[in-house]
Amino acid sequence: MKSARQMEILRIIQAQDVETQEQLLEQLKIRGYSATQATISRDIKQLRLVKELRHQGGYRYVPSGSKAGANSASRLRNIFKEGVTSVELAQNIVVVKTMPGLASAACSALDGMEIPGMVGSLAGDDTGILIMRDVASAEAFSSEVHKLLK
Repeated sequence: MKSARQMEILRIIQAQDVETQEQLLEQLKIRGYSATQATISRDIKQLRLVKELRHQGGYRYVPSGSKAGANSASRLRNIFKEGVTSVELAQNIVVVKTMPGLASAACSALDGMEIPGMVGSLAGDDTGILIMRDVASAEAFSSEVHKLLK
């Protein structure tokens, strides 16, 4: 439930500007998630969300290190340097190990990047599985990630 809720939080803040925890609670409730303010506060901390100043004034929650208009490579670099501990290849599957609690955030970010050859992802607490279309796509992605981790 926690991972699903945190993934939904990432979807919400990606789709719209959310300025307060109350707004986030309301959006989660609309989507069928029940949570308290304390739970949302912990989720924000675990997902490493920060408030960013909007161009029109006011603030919105964003993943730490993200910048509006940042390219995929820099976004991926920030995510991986912050929480990924290893990446292993198993044919067309890429296994991403993260710090505890960060796999769903990493996979959600990767899902939103339109990575060539990526079919989808599945995340646990500290492990994410990326399903690639073929072995060549998995090898290319894995190679790119290893360069980012150096």
